Amino acid sequence: MTNPAAPSSRPRFQTFDEPGHAKGPERIEALRAALREIRADGFVVPRADEHQSEYVPADAERLAWLTGFTGSAGTAIVLADAAALFVDGRYTLQAPEQVETGTITVVPLAETTPEAWLTTHLKPGQTLAYDPWLHTPDGVARLERAAAKAGATLRPVQDNLVDAVWAGRPRPPAGRVSLHPDALAGETREEKRDRIRAALAEGGLDALVISDPHNLAWAFNLRGADVAHTPLALGYALVPREGRATLYLTSPDIDADLRAALEPLADCRPRAAFAEDLARLCAGAARVRLDTATGAAALKDLVEAAGGIAEPGADPITAMKAVKNAAEMAGTRAAHRRDGLAVTRFLAWLDRAASEGVSEIRAVESLEDFRKEGGLLRDVSFPTISGSGPNGAIVHYRVTRSTDRTARQGELFLIDSGAQYADGTTDITRTVAIGLPNDEMRDRFTRVLKGHIAIARAVFPQGTTGAQIDAFARASLWQAGLDYDHGTGHGVGAFLSVHEGPQRIAKTGTVALKPGMILSNEPGYYRAGAYGIRIENLILVEERVIPGAERAMLGFETLTLAPIDRRLIDPVLLGEADAAWLDAYHARVRETLSPDLDGPVREWLEAATRPLGAG
Repeated sequence: MTNPAAPSSRPRFQTFDEPGHAKGPERIEALRAALREIRADGFVVPRADEHQSEYVPADAERLAWLTGFTGSAGTAIVLADAAALFVDGRYTLQAPEQVETGTITVVPLAETTPEAWLTTHLKPGQTLAYDPWLHTPDGVARLERAAAKAGATLRPVQDNLVDAVWAGRPRPPAGRVSLHPDALAGETREEKRDRIRAALAEGGLDALVISDPHNLAWAFNLRGADVAHTPLALGYALVPREGRATLYLTSPDIDADLRAALEPLADCRPRAAFAEDLARLCAGAARVRLDTATGAAALKDLVEAAGGIAEPGADPITAMKAVKNAAEMAGTRAAHRRDGLAVTRFLAWLDRAASEGVSEIRAVESLEDFRKEGGLLRDVSFPTISGSGPNGAIVHYRVTRSTDRTARQGELFLIDSGAQYADGTTDITRTVAIGLPNDEMRDRFTRVLKGHIAIARAVFPQGTTGAQIDAFARASLWQAGLDYDHGTGHGVGAFLSVHEGPQRIAKTGTVALKPGMILSNEPGYYRAGAYGIRIENLILVEERVIPGAERAMLGFETLTLAPIDRRLIDPVLLGEADAAWLDAYHARVRETLSPDLDGPVREWLEAATRPLGAG
């Protein structure tokens, strides 16, 4: 086995680029000059592409280019005399470090929304511009109400104003589009097409616009390489209730096997033909479903201008994709076993190397090397969050060459990472003690662990939503007057996005959990300037048989296999029932992984997973 203490010479999946906040003031002024040219007074810059995706191609990273903020969610509003960046609780520490706060005010969404801010900063008679491809109709309606309340007007622009001033903007992606085997998908394209048509007929719809690239990938069993870390082929599809579907992919690099596989049910047309074909489809007042989550306002305008009837609602594919079939579940379990071996080897290495000092970047590179050695790795599923000491308190911290630090004795090291394998997607967080932790660290870690176990052990009736069980993960923290500012769990795809809806465990998780859904279980605690704690496994919703039960019940199977740091646990606070769960989990990890580990790592795992009462 290669020793990953020395970084591999193989190409890496992630880089450690610096944010561009130093140019923020200059770029804000260039945008203001563009506003003056079109006689507008403000422009809205969401972190989105035309598919409203979390993961966007380089040419759509407008928010990062303009402000320097590299988080996965946020919105900037630039007016002639003010500029603000709105971020959620994951980024309240990160954003001020990345942007020039003398030019751009960072506003936590918990304090105010972009719409509320506009009502007090827009002036009567002013005009706020926006790109209709980067907002949903609901989002535009909110902006319209805010502008009207301020006595201002909202105006769409045909050409994005950031693009107009972005010198050296990257070219649109043209990644290879290839076949996702039916054996891994568990269902053929024809079977999926028939399910989609049935949903359209049930809803009285004539056609569906697939605007979500994740749904496009699922429906046609294809994968792409247009964005980093998520195997997406960007584009659209038109699926009529009767007749052939049509795909409009951004990339022209379509695998020959995929073309042959698509031939029986769909045509491939250039992306430039999409608007014209959509208008033709809408002739005769066709009722067309537009996805409320990913369908741009511009799509609604196109449908209605052509005489069609836009029917906003959930794309039926989203719910289908969320429930994994037997083949997808088998692939996911195999991916997690493979990933568990890589993470366990990494944790054993980290434990040995910590005494000599391990930097955040070195940890990222070493973990990536261990994953590559396991085989079938296609990419990491997101940029690894590798935070030592105070950097661990930044929820979505991304190490750069300038922020890289070496973990010191008495600190905590938080590493949140994942992988894209050909048969599944993983996401795991472990918090590790470097040297001896103090009592406060052990108390907080144990409270987070109790919340993690409460979700893992939860049993609940069918129809229960993620919002109804989110508090389970927070109860022990609440008892000490503590909490965390992010959701407890997000949905996860099958060799697709590591963040997949509609399921989630959060205060906003209103979708009922169903057998076959995969979610993360990741409560945390963050002490600004000191340390961060998060414990994350992926879990699969499954049916539970309870003798004498009067209702159909559900629970979770834990998919992730890797030890949890026993040195950070207060056994008394943890309690007997939770200790029994942890011992059983560790026994499963040990029994599953040990046969494929070499002697030193196997010995390390034996010690790391011994029962809590064994000392």
